[in-house]
Amino acid sequence: MNNNDMMEKEEIFSKVLRAGRRTYFFDVRATKAEDYYLTITESKKFTNDDGSFHYKKHKIYIYKEDFTEFKDILAEMTDYIINEKGDEVISERHQKDFKKEYDDQPSSSRTTEDEIKTTESFTDISFDDI
Repeated sequence: MNNNDMMEKEEIFSKVLRAGRRTYFFDVRATKAEDYYLTITESKKFTNDDGSFHYKKHKIYIYKEDFTEFKDILAEMTDYIINEKGDEVISERHQKDFKKEYDDQPSSSRTTEDEIKTTESFTDISFDDI
């Protein structure tokens, strides 16, 4: 068996999830005994000061005997996070134009952007003008 046959045999099925700077690769692979297992690879792009870039990769292997428990725990953990924190993406808060709406305040106590005035918006008048 040549090297190409080995590569085709090893990678059986693949899916890719692109998520910003991260890419997740889900690959079904075959063992030497012709059994299947799953690899999940996270690849994250880093840019150097000079504009060049490199990738850091982390890989985990999940074998069939662990699928049920892995799936159950993954579902439990993701459900917990959504239940505790909702599905708002927190990193969006770090965008420079992010404006948080505070739902915990009554609407009568909320201040809108139009209501907030700075001294720059006032007209400078003299009492002599009155």
